[in-house]
Amino acid sequence: MSVDRNSADAAAPPRIPTDLDDYLFDLRGCLILEQALEPALVDGLSAVLDAVPPLEPFAWWGHVHRADTYPDQQGVELQNIVEAGEPFERLVDHPSWLAYVRRYCGEQDSYVEGLFIDECFASIRRSGGFFPVHSGGYRKAMRGQYAFRDGVFRCGQVNVLIALTDIGPGDGGTLVIPGSHKSNLQHPQYETFKRWDTGMDAMEGVEEIRLNKGDALLFCDGLAHGASSRTNPGERRVVIYRYGPSWGATRHGYQYSDALLDRLTPQRRAILQPIAPRRPAP
Repeated sequence: MSVDRNSADAAAPPRIPTDLDDYLFDLRGCLILEQALEPALVDGLSAVLDAVPPLEPFAWWGHVHRADTYPDQQGVELQNIVEAGEPFERLVDHPSWLAYVRRYCGEQDSYVEGLFIDECFASIRRSGGFFPVHSGGYRKAMRGQYAFRDGVFRCGQVNVLIALTDIGPGDGGTLVIPGSHKSNLQHPQYETFKRWDTGMDAMEGVEEIRLNKGDALLFCDGLAHGASSRTNPGERRVVIYRYGPSWGATRHGYQYSDALLDRLTPQRRAILQPIAPRRPAP
């Protein structure tokens, strides 16, 4: 794994992908960015999540939507989390990964260069549950495609998973099969481990990602991945922002509120709404 050991101080310059980052991302499909978030921002994000009232599945809190389908397995998922407050807005163009996602999925040096956030949500998991294996290079969807041609990356989606708590043994960490984003064959055990009654921990070739609070895992969505069972007490809290090229559309159809769009910086608005609606004058 590539590790960026630069300080995560708010005044630090943006992190730029190195040649080694590019090599390892191409080889493995993922990178770990250590101390991607400054501690004050981690605390601010957690404070917002602490303030979310108990929600029934598919209930709304303002423009934030609880949308987990399998709460016993996947915990609570709060979709459209960028609407939850200013700390989540800062993640849109955070300098720890902005240059990475621009390079890997922003269609650089093309006529549609730019980024779009396809999905953003917070995941809170307690004991139990897991995520079965999904994605992988075999018969992949275009949204999960991985390509490197003519000196440029062309990924359909790159995910940034940010740890708001330490994620170690027993904490339900993300599982990946390194290199599977380029696989031309289906894993022989895929059908066995893709079900909600079977975790992917025992799949051959799986690695569990361990993160410290404030670290980020950056990975191509075409990488075969899931999450291990959580056996420890307490909570595993992560935030996931999925980036893709500017011509994308939100996965679940959420529309950003006018209040959010009006208060965003121009750069953040251009990522959340890279193509503004075009209508005739009234």
